[in-house]
Amino acid sequence: MKHTPFRLSVALLTSVALAGCAVGPNYVRPSAPISPTFKEAQGGWSPAAPADTLDRGDWWTLFGDPILSGLEAKVQVNNQNVIAAEAAYREARAIVSADRAQLFPTLDLDASGTESGAGAGSRGSVITTGAGGGTVVTGTGTGGGTTRTTQYRASLDAAWTPDVWGRIRRTVEGAKSLAQASAADLAAARLSAQGELATDYFGLRSADAQVALDQATVIAYQRSLQIATNQYNAGIVAKSDVYEAQTQIANAQSDLEGMQQQRANFEHAIAVLVGVAPGSFTLAPAPWVETVPPIPPVVPSTLLQRRPDIAGAERRVQNANAQIGVQTAAYFPDLSLSGSYGFASSELGHLFSSANNLWSYGGAIAETIFDAGARRAQVRAAKATHDQTVAQYRETVLEALQDVEDQLAATRILARQADYRRQASTAADAAEKIVLNQYQSGQIVYTSVVTAQTAAYSARIALVQTAAQRQTTAVALIQALGGGWNAKTDPKVAH
Repeated sequence: MKHTPFRLSVALLTSVALAGCAVGPNYVRPSAPISPTFKEAQGGWSPAAPADTLDRGDWWTLFGDPILSGLEAKVQVNNQNVIAAEAAYREARAIVSADRAQLFPTLDLDASGTESGAGAGSRGSVITTGAGGGTVVTGTGTGGGTTRTTQYRASLDAAWTPDVWGRIRRTVEGAKSLAQASAADLAAARLSAQGELATDYFGLRSADAQVALDQATVIAYQRSLQIATNQYNAGIVAKSDVYEAQTQIANAQSDLEGMQQQRANFEHAIAVLVGVAPGSFTLAPAPWVETVPPIPPVVPSTLLQRRPDIAGAERRVQNANAQIGVQTAAYFPDLSLSGSYGFASSELGHLFSSANNLWSYGGAIAETIFDAGARRAQVRAAKATHDQTVAQYRETVLEALQDVEDQLAATRILARQADYRRQASTAADAAEKIVLNQYQSGQIVYTSVVTAQTAAYSARIALVQTAAQRQTTAVALIQALGGGWNAKTDPKVAH
């Protein structure tokens, strides 16, 4: 019964700690300036319901290119930015566990053994400190001999700071929010690397197409040079026609070299994205799959769940809100409890005898009386930080909406442009053939041939570039919407 007051006090304080409310404002997600629909959307749109924690899926498979799919698989494993973001997420989760551990008592096991002695000239008692702060007389020195004293001690010590005002709980809440923000950062890093790889890949395939086009153009210009040379040798045209043809070939060869450099740059960028040294990576030319996936149904409000950057910004608002509670808790007194139970004896064999037990328990409370306004200033700073994160969250939402609107507009306009480019290229090719035949028959001057061939070449290049733009815009739209869309990740979209 002698330990009953201690047990009752611990039970009472535990109840108080568990029933205590966490000071500071409870979190409410801030409002965001969103519109009911996207202005640039063109009909047939309906809500989708993915959450930001859902897997974005292998969205790149929508483009139907197996080489791209193989490269994307490597990004998720080997990209160094993704690896760093994943490590940061693991660190954030570990911090949550460390902060949560503060809610529980700490237990320490202490064991020691000492031997001491007093010389023949010493007199008086040899005094040691026992458990609980008491004293133990372990021997008496005399002038006629040497006194040796042995002391063994073992104890279990406990300490606990009850979270009466919710400071630790608010700290854990903030750490959880940061861990969730770190998870969103990981998703954003992965999506960014995937999107950058797809953009570079389509840039490389576009470069392949333009290299092939430049090579064909050089061959065509060489035939034109031969025609001009034959016409000159026959005395039909002036030497200037030959020079113009040679100029065309040289320019076309220069364009070919420049395009090969661009292709090399795209290849090097892809190597870095998949975690390979550029000198050890080669991507051979292959047929260009020009698939452009359709626009998914979605509404602006779903971006609040789909986009990882918005999710991360919102979780940081929650962390800032929790920090207000952490700083507010400093106004209230700190309560701590401690206890110890153990044994002390001069003989190791009798150390754990009930006659040698030692115990103690106690509590302490501390309150700052005067701090010259430091706590008030810290609370104001926490509130200001919260206001900053709210503004940053809303700005992130606005920029996300702008991003989607931009990509929707680009998608619609590029689709129409592609039709016009195709018509222009077809007409320019026909005109080139007619003009070349007219030149061979001596009806027109070579300048007309140069003009027609230049127009045809420009139309072909523009058609290839527009096709690449449509694909890279589709990638940008996927990123703007927060990831891929398919029946596996967005079930409602399939209906």
